[in-house]
Amino acid sequence: MPNTVIKLDPHAVERPPMLTIRAARPGDLQQMLDMIALHAECHGDTAKISAADLDRDLFGTSPWVTALVAEAGGRLIGYALLVPLYRAMEGLRGMELHQIFVRGGHRGHGIGRHLVSRAREHARIAGCGYLSVSAATGNFGAHRFYEQMNFRAGPVTGMRYVQALG
Repeated sequence: MPNTVIKLDPHAVERPPMLTIRAARPGDLQQMLDMIALHAECHGDTAKISAADLDRDLFGTSPWVTALVAEAGGRLIGYALLVPLYRAMEGLRGMELHQIFVRGGHRGHGIGRHLVSRAREHARIAGCGYLSVSAATGNFGAHRFYEQMNFRAGPVTGMRYVQALG
């Protein structure tokens, strides 16, 4: 998938750094881990993921997750994590936008929109018929963001059960 280069603010007096949305590379692991920890903090949680976990899941022999990163001025300022989904009764592939994050100080400039657009493109190329995302019940800013990006809210029904396999 080719890189996408977007100028952050064409009306700025100073020339802003160019924004590149691209697939994550192994050299991005530490910056991604830092942002995952910041994302967890935003939700009152602590990230427990290690560099070995992230490396395995992004670049291992059986990659489990796709990561898109937003880079400006040689620094990662955001990411989106994507995980495949499937609706067996419809034979329909989908993609879950598992997490999206933009560093403080860079929010409100369209970076999240660019990450979502690139996630859509990635899902289409993978043969997906839909892109899915969830947001916490009280996270109204996220609700507005996804609705502005043409996601449709749908009812959540039933219970999700989990069983540890360790």
